[in-house]
Amino acid sequence: MDFVRCKTCCMPNTRPDTPFVEGECSACVTYKKRPTIDWSGREQELVRLLEQNRYACPGAEFDCIVPSSGGKDSTWQVLKLLELGAKPLVVTATTCHLTPIGRRNIDNLARYATTIEITPNRSVRARLNKLGLEMVGDISWPEHVSIFTTPFKVACQMGIPLIFYGENPQAEYGGPPGTEQAREMTRRWVSEFGGFLGLRPMDVVGLLGITERDMQEYLPPSDEAMARAGVSAYFLGSFYEWDSLRNADVACKHGMKARVPSEANWWVEENLDNAQTGIHDWFGWLKYSYGRGCAQISVDVRAGRIPRDQALEWVNNHDGTFPDEYAGVQLDAVLANIGMTRAELFEAASQFVSHELFVDGDWSKPVWRAHAG
Repeated sequence: MDFVRCKTCCMPNTRPDTPFVEGECSACVTYKKRPTIDWSGREQELVRLLEQNRYACPGAEFDCIVPSSGGKDSTWQVLKLLELGAKPLVVTATTCHLTPIGRRNIDNLARYATTIEITPNRSVRARLNKLGLEMVGDISWPEHVSIFTTPFKVACQMGIPLIFYGENPQAEYGGPPGTEQAREMTRRWVSEFGGFLGLRPMDVVGLLGITERDMQEYLPPSDEAMARAGVSAYFLGSFYEWDSLRNADVACKHGMKARVPSEANWWVEENLDNAQTGIHDWFGWLKYSYGRGCAQISVDVRAGRIPRDQALEWVNNHDGTFPDEYAGVQLDAVLANIGMTRAELFEAASQFVSHELFVDGDWSKPVWRAHAG
């Protein structure tokens, strides 16, 4: 396919599930509709939802769950829900390779709300990270599964009927028509957009010694358990005009720490908790010839924080940077944690690179950069 960028931001048409309309990506199309939305009415809708929940669960210690990494968005979510009178329980599905700054930010958020962390078998997780890389080109595959299963399990076990995730990714970064309007995170949404890449938890049983018992931690609650507990999940970002930099400002004023995780990141306040994120993002670069920094800076272009030409210059100089270090953790330490060498990493990468997007097999030279001179 021809590589084309959105005429408004920097997003390319190689990003999965991101249709273009007259040269504009779906994220920009959605963003321009924001002024027509009754945000006050949306907030009142949320308030009514919380009130109905309190009425149904009088005297409950917690009335909702916020899945959290301790980062800017989950910190803002917790503070906003507290402001509305909710009693959130923060649930952290332990990340694959927690960074020092990630540990500090999780502890910081625990100053404001009760936090529990669910940590799976570390040995199994490391093998799943390796399998994720080799089978679907995503080291973060088991983390994606945990993010969308662990909070639901806790909700069912503790009888907490409401879960609030952050933004609707299809509204912020683009998606198929209509998906940007979703308020509720349904099981169908998770199966389509949860980052599983077609690999189901039970598909890895028997590989690298993984057993059915090992994978029980990664299976969602049954439909029957969900129905008994009356659990529903929503995007808090569907009730408010989402602004990641506002969230970061609020979070940092409440003690969250930030740093540039890698040269390939535009924002300094995002994805600070998992040292494996650099590998995850680099594989995305190999597949689609765009990186996380491109997605982040495109948000700022839409918001008028940076001109498109300056953003494109930054993308040209930084997108696709190899992750020798991420959030203060060296790549070799990340690979050692999952029992993989650099040679094995590059061998796995070679299975997923979209060669037509790069010049003469050089993964640091995308076709678009060559054409830009």
